[in-house]
Amino acid sequence: MSDDQRPRPQPTPETQYFWDGTKAGELRLQKCGDCEKVYFPPRPFCPACSSRNVATMAASGKASLYSYVIHHRKVPGFTPPYAIAVVELAEGPRMMTNIVDCPQTPQALVLDMALEVTYHKMDDEISLPLFRPAKG
Repeated sequence: MSDDQRPRPQPTPETQYFWDGTKAGELRLQKCGDCEKVYFPPRPFCPACSSRNVATMAASGKASLYSYVIHHRKVPGFTPPYAIAVVELAEGPRMMTNIVDCPQTPQALVLDMALEVTYHKMDDEISLPLFRPAKG
């Protein structure tokens, strides 16, 4: 995957904690202080109980491959083929991402395979969380 022309995310006040975390090499999620649900994507209230009593937490960075599609068309910033994936984080939420550091084939991308987060630095402010097969 070539990231030279990849669209740059634009942090908002609600997502700044997430991007500060990825810049520091940490995957940050939100957790409800009332019902204890851990969730993603970022938002100012809990999607389960609507509480605004939310806090951030550091995730383990561990995940499993929930679903994916291998994209074969040329798109600015990406070299086909590349996997567009949904991973299930060890803490429960799912997130869309890309799978890297392995062949982009159905033989290599096995559902439920163990993954770990890695970060791609776009610039001094944004590092993208990507996932690769877990080592060991």
